[in-house]
Amino acid sequence: MERIPSFSKNHDELKQGLYISMQMHGVTTFDLRFKKPNAGDYISPKALHTIEHLLATVLRNSEKKDDIIYFGPMGCRTGFYLLTVNMDEEEVRALLVESLKTALTFTEVPGNRREECGNYLEHDLEDAKRECAAYLGILEALHG
Repeated sequence: MERIPSFSKNHDELKQGLYISMQMHGVTTFDLRFKKPNAGDYISPKALHTIEHLLATVLRNSEKKDDIIYFGPMGCRTGFYLLTVNMDEEEVRALLVESLKTALTFTEVPGNRREECGNYLEHDLEDAKRECAAYLGILEALHG
């Protein structure tokens, strides 16, 4: 079998930040790298799950909601993938900054009832907000 594109990148060279991972069929996949790969510091499973709920909710309620195809976590727990159409890297960065700021105001996890989530007991809002605040700092530094 052929090695998939995400396994073809040397993860030891990746840093925290925002990257275009790939473009295919008009869809751009953005790599939202919260953590440096293989550095021993990973997003906890509960925080990862909560960030998914927070940002998926905010992004899909934003003015760009029709351009959001998918938002979800990386299995390695170092970040997330955001799939978009009709958006360049600066538009995505600005949307993420705004979305992270909104996510930091949440006092409850959206979609956190048993009937809404397949693992509704595995959330950590405070840890998720800590991770979001740290990533927000990374994104704001990219613009400066």
